[in-house]
Amino acid sequence: MFGIGMPELLVILVVALLIFGPKKLPDLARSLGRGLAEFKRASQDFKSTIDMEMEKEEKAKDDIVKPPPSIPGPSAAVPTPPVPDPGDEGKQDPVDNKSEKTS
Repeated sequence: MFGIGMPELLVILVVALLIFGPKKLPDLARSLGRGLAEFKRASQDFKSTIDMEMEKEEKAKDDIVKPPPSIPGPSAAVPTPPVPDPGDEGKQDPVDNKSEKTS
């Protein structure tokens, strides 16, 4: 609890009793309790708002990364035949030439 031990807490309570008196001390404690409760509520609300926004951002990020189901993936693409290299037109394998001449 804020690093305050029992002796320090007792000293604080005695000083508060001397400063504010026994009549005002209960009202002061009530006000302090209400203030702390309101602070807790506000911090929980803030945390839940941040968490909700982070979830929205993660969902939006996931929607962007995933491809739409109507577009086929690369595995569904039709394979294209290889295009012949224009530089290989005049070149033939010498082994193939010999087999063609003997036939």
